[in-house]
Amino acid sequence: MAYRKKDTPCPIRETAPWNEVPVHRPVTCRARHYPPGTHIAPHRHRRHQLVFALSGLMVVRAEVGRWVVPSTRAIWVPAGMAHAVDCIAEVHMRSLYVEPDFAPHLPNEAFAVQVAPLLRELLLAASLIETPHVDDSRDGRVVRLLLDELHRMDVLSLHLPSPTDPRLQRICQHIQKHPGDDATLQDWAQALQVDVKTIQRHFASELGMTFGQWRQQARLLAAMERLAVGDKVIDVALAMGYDSPSAFTSMFKRQLGQTPAAYFR
Repeated sequence: MAYRKKDTPCPIRETAPWNEVPVHRPVTCRARHYPPGTHIAPHRHRRHQLVFALSGLMVVRAEVGRWVVPSTRAIWVPAGMAHAVDCIAEVHMRSLYVEPDFAPHLPNEAFAVQVAPLLRELLLAASLIETPHVDDSRDGRVVRLLLDELHRMDVLSLHLPSPTDPRLQRICQHIQKHPGDDATLQDWAQALQVDVKTIQRHFASELGMTFGQWRQQARLLAAMERLAVGDKVIDVALAMGYDSPSAFTSMFKRQLGQTPAAYFR
């Protein structure tokens, strides 16, 4: 098993941390199980990948940002994108690999998606296909329908984009380490000795959101990691800088459509 414990340096791999499938199978699904705390070192695939958490919670990191992937959700990783995976809770993973030439219209950017019941069952069925197949067969029809469903994927707001500007990097790294910090944009402008409007402009141009929106998203994703391992809502709410569990729950439901209890049920 080619995964490493956290904080162990590792160069970006040019292939997956497990053996990739033969070239003559353009679409393949693999099942893997990882215990809590597993860190899959940075690597890239020559194929597109859909990383699905059948159960548990993963954090996927790439240069363009970070995604939290709970069960019933997945992340689409385009071919060639370097990424690492942290398993916060025990994860039963399904990884779908698709040859780019076989499905040229699939997206070339990463995003989190909701896994609808049909897509879930197709992924489970595809993970049982072990031999090459022809299009005019049950396995071939499973693969074709699976590709149809991939074109219908709905993007979810589980992404935290990463800045390139050094000033924004300082702000964002601090917030991720201390999500409960309530320093205002004015406080940061003073600390960085720049105009408030300069920071606002860079947040909008680089990250596509305001300072307040980015901090709320950072808090939401950090909260999801803690809730996934069983932390109490009241403890998470206070750690994220909210005055009460009800205020935190309202934000959570507004962003994800469910209360924390319902979301992780």
